[in-house]
Amino acid sequence: MQHAIHLTHPSELKALLQRHGFSFSKSLGQNFLIDEGVLSRIVEAANPSQDTCALEIGPGAGTLTQQLAKNFKKAVAIEIDSALIPILEETMAEFENFTLIHKDVMEVELKALTEQEFGGAPFCVAANLPYYITTPIVMNLLESHLPVTDMTLMVQKEVAERMAAMPGSKNYGALSVAVQYYTQPSIVCKAEPHCFLPQPKVASTVIHLKVLSQPSVSVKDEKHFFKLVKSAFGQRRKTLLNALSKSPYLSVEKEKVESALAQMNLDSAIRGERLSLEEFARLSDLLCGI
Repeated sequence: MQHAIHLTHPSELKALLQRHGFSFSKSLGQNFLIDEGVLSRIVEAANPSQDTCALEIGPGAGTLTQQLAKNFKKAVAIEIDSALIPILEETMAEFENFTLIHKDVMEVELKALTEQEFGGAPFCVAANLPYYITTPIVMNLLESHLPVTDMTLMVQKEVAERMAAMPGSKNYGALSVAVQYYTQPSIVCKAEPHCFLPQPKVASTVIHLKVLSQPSVSVKDEKHFFKLVKSAFGQRRKTLLNALSKSPYLSVEKEKVESALAQMNLDSAIRGERLSLEEFARLSDLLCGI
């Protein structure tokens, strides 16, 4: 009987990749997780159950994928790199509850795919995301209004800090507002470069995003709200008054912004990073339709 490959053992993983003639792609941001401690923290945070399904993006050689298939009712992975397909077919061969989709996640119609694979049932997302495309993937998942219960993601340390940042801090920005509009973020653990093969040049963090059943704040017009947030942080050094009245995304007069800020008892010299989600929602509603 063939010995099972331990994907967390660097020598065994390297031998597997070599056998398939695989070489890491810098352009795809490939760094495979090999640390068992971090791996178990991701799986634990994903809150596995034999009744729920898991979607993985960028499975690599299948280290996390195997754990998802062991712990969830069904696991589906989306992989863009054709060189990894035969490797995943080998490492995932024993799992009948696993489906591999060879596509670019940014070009997949996620609603149709997850309905087909999970029958419209709620599911979680777990992934070691390629860092160059983290934000578009996360926003795509949140804006598609899929039945996602939560996401457990390995991301660049700075991105995790921005997602979880509070108003007034240097990391607080449009990404913080967008993520916290849809989810409740919490930092799970750090992952140092030695936890990966090959080692990345940046520190990484696992973040858990609990998707809210309703957005954290209620707004009259969601599109307007996000345009306002984007405008507020577009040029951080500008006051909110100037950023909004000169925004390419909004058409609102300076006097109207001034009046709305006064109604909210906010100083006209305030900057966007000082506003909470609730204050952004109120300001958006006051300026909506003006």
